[in-house]
Amino acid sequence: DALEATMGSVNSRGHKAEAQVVMMGLDSAGKTMILYKLKGNPLVETSPTVGFNVEPLESPGRVSLILWDVGGQPQLRATWKDYLEGIDILVYVLDSTDEARLPEAVAELQEVLEDPNMAGVPFLVLANKQEAPDALPLLEIRNRLGLERFQDRCWELRACSALTGQGLQEALQSLRHLLRSC
Repeated sequence: DALEATMGSVNSRGHKAEAQVVMMGLDSAGKTMILYKLKGNPLVETSPTVGFNVEPLESPGRVSLILWDVGGQPQLRATWKDYLEGIDILVYVLDSTDEARLPEAVAELQEVLEDPNMAGVPFLVLANKQEAPDALPLLEIRNRLGLERFQDRCWELRACSALTGQGLQEALQSLRHLLRSC
């Protein structure tokens, strides 16, 4: 099917020419805004994603990234597993200001990471909306997520703001680092 056909083209030397990056997270976490900010669109008005958005992110001399931004509304999360086969890295986006839904976000991340297709797949957690005065600090988010229990896999946690663009280039560097080293 179309989803499988686009996941994982290989260049002539046998190295992956592109990496499949799936972005997940609860609704309103900021996934779509991050996607389009990374693409260089300065002002983005988004509406809830139904299904998915997919965009290539190319940089000369580097592995191209194919970014899959998957809708996070409760009724769409049952389909998340359909996007995990053949992925190279997971980007999980959190709303740093939504303390009430943090347990739900943690539970959904845990469920995704337990999927058999995620064995050995590195992940990057983006704590979005850090520009807001009520954003939880990164250390607090790290502790609440309990990321230390994932010592058997590569992961990173980064602070960012899709609104201001702060931290997005560092997030991209982390993503490329995880792809190279894991």
